Amino acid sequence: MTPLDTDTPLPHFAHCHEGILAQLHRLSDLPALLPPAALARQTAQQSLAFFQGVMFVHHLEEEKDLFPAVQASAVKGEERMHVDALIDSLVAGHRRLESLWRGLEPELKKAAKGQDCQLHADNLQAFVALYNQHAAHEEQAFLPLAERILSRNSHHMAALGLSLHMRHMRLPISHM
Repeated sequence: MTPLDTDTPLPHFAHCHEGILAQLHRLSDLPALLPPAALARQTAQQSLAFFQGVMFVHHLEEEKDLFPAVQASAVKGEERMHVDALIDSLVAGHRRLESLWRGLEPELKKAAKGQDCQLHADNLQAFVALYNQHAAHEEQAFLPLAERILSRNSHHMAALGLSLHMRHMRLPISHM
């Protein structure tokens, strides 16, 4: 509020109109802003649920089921050393990705609730780029090798399949 000039009060009314009109202009933009804001909240909510429920489980399955199965079936010597190096690299990638994700989570949680947040595009892009690189490396270098190694003995592939099945199987809830 500016001090009122009691000798010329009419400009006071004009100044009030300026503020009201400026706020009305901003308010008229609100309908166009609501869908992107809703989409941002929804994307943050879905991303939190997805990565918390999928990424960590996926990494765990690889590290507890797939990697040990391939290591156990690899021929000792050069092949086993190559497998071990690939697995070490992939596990290190898992830890880097999980660390980056944990850095994004607090701000994503705020965005999911529609709260003000400081989600840094550089950090998000680093996570996206690293995961794309990690997945491509795994799919191009490790999985074909794993297929070749595990296919030598059908029992090894079956054991991996059973292990995954048991991990994903929902146990019945007992009623006591």
